[in-house]
Amino acid sequence: FSFGLFFWRNKMSIPAAYAAVVIVWSTTPLGVVWSSETVPPVMAALLRMSIAAVVGLLILKWRRIHLPWNKQAMHVYGCSVLGIFGAMLCTYLAARSISSGLMSVLYGLSPLVSGLLSQRLLGDSSFTKMRWLATLVAVGGLVVICADDVVIGDDSWSGLMLVLIAVVLFSASGVLVKRSGVSLHPFAATVGALLLSLPLFGVSLLLVDMPFMAVEWSTKSVMAIVYLALFGSLIGFMSYFYVLQKLAPSTVALVTLITPVFAILLGALLNGETVGLSLIIGAGCVVMGLAIYHWADSFLAKWS
Repeated sequence: FSFGLFFWRNKMSIPAAYAAVVIVWSTTPLGVVWSSETVPPVMAALLRMSIAAVVGLLILKWRRIHLPWNKQAMHVYGCSVLGIFGAMLCTYLAARSISSGLMSVLYGLSPLVSGLLSQRLLGDSSFTKMRWLATLVAVGGLVVICADDVVIGDDSWSGLMLVLIAVVLFSASGVLVKRSGVSLHPFAATVGALLLSLPLFGVSLLLVDMPFMAVEWSTKSVMAIVYLALFGSLIGFMSYFYVLQKLAPSTVALVTLITPVFAILLGALLNGETVGLSLIIGAGCVVMGLAIYHWADSFLAKWS
């Protein structure tokens, strides 16, 4: 963690920041699965967000970044909570019933869902015919995955639906923050949203995970929680906004194509997850859909 802060403070190189985003996004689904193996899922999410909030406050103080609590800031925090609490709660509840690779593939649909919501909520006219084609291709990949009983068993449907709800909430959160038009330091916005989400996770813990026995927690689950708190919620976030500032959007968009592939490989190698032909084909369709979504219109405009 101090290694990441050192580079952040000392103008980290763009390749290092880009690599950090790819690594964090590729390993986060597996981290969620591991953290929920022996720790109750809501408790795992609450601990992750609590650690991230505390460390985030220390970083804000260290970097002398103001954390506002006015009406406009609270609106941004509230919109962000939809993703931090709503999406993460659904994701953690689903972690014990679906694989980390499938979770990553489903989250790969986020740009498409965000585009659809932007068209509906923001009046964005950029959702072209090619982007509709991209959505159909990606949904087709999801259908291929769901048709395989090996990938989606009887106990996996609830997890699949929970992650799809999480993707919608995550995407809606970003669109609503954009619609607010309020400009906040991205790190302050994250810490503010984390702080607001903690009481909601606390109530959810009482409703879903009580009682629990901390003596049953494995070292692997605890380390996964710490990793997700420091890297998934902080270092990865800082690196992502850094590359957004320094690189073209098309280059940043490559992350959404790369991470599902890496996540599937990591799940198979480190967690013994089954990677069948349907998952490979379905993931390929999702990645192809994302490629069409990001680049098809500019390619056609260039060669027309």
